[in-house]
Amino acid sequence: MRNKLCKPLMLFSIMIIPILFSCATTQQKQSESRDALAYSIRAEAFINKRQFDQAISDYTKAIEINPNIAALYTNRAICFFEKGQYDQAISDCNKALEINPRFAFAYNERGIAYRHKGQHDQAMSDYTKAIEIDPRYATAYYNRGISYTDKGEYDQAISDYTKALEINPRYAAAYNNRGNCYLQKDQYDQAISDSNRALEINPRLAEPYYNRGRAYYLKREYNKSWNDINKVQELGREIPTEFLNDLRKASGRQN
Repeated sequence: MRNKLCKPLMLFSIMIIPILFSCATTQQKQSESRDALAYSIRAEAFINKRQFDQAISDYTKAIEINPNIAALYTNRAICFFEKGQYDQAISDCNKALEINPRFAFAYNERGIAYRHKGQHDQAMSDYTKAIEIDPRYATAYYNRGISYTDKGEYDQAISDYTKALEINPRYAAAYNNRGNCYLQKDQYDQAISDSNRALEINPRLAEPYYNRGRAYYLKREYNKSWNDINKVQELGREIPTEFLNDLRKASGRQN
């Protein structure tokens, strides 16, 4: 998974493939395009089940039938990414951009792969290109915010998360990540406020509880901190041992 506790939340999404046979003129081409669409639909189902090898196989078959659909390459790239095969993901995004140089989604996905290879400048360049193509692309602002966070440039990250939230006010992960930046800047009340907003939107996210729990700890509101930390554990996530030990020592409680 891309998202880890204590790190900015990462999300992925697939590009829904349009009807591939709408312009086909012969019965054979229509049949081939329907087959490509069927492989693509089944691949999306495999992705939802996190069966990425099967999804890659189906996207590959769809590409063999119709190699000129850019979204097939970006969706396969996501599968490679989830398997940790970042170079293959980048290669598929490159192919998608050869087909459609104005494909903002491909720049965004390639940026994510570059980030996980530690190539932050390339990642930020791709996110910026995606934003230039589509200034309303909330996810690209969000991902560029993550890269700024990685670099410790929290003010720039906050600016990008804020832009993402202006475009999509229901972006729970953006509230979470912005709250984490406020926490790094010792702005605890802002961190708590953003965690509250994230949890109003999605109360099943563990990360905002953890960030809010850390903020309460730093404000010496230990009972509130424990409430959030216990909620994180109820959601099946582990708390860093060092933080738990610090909270126990400061609060005089064990849980």
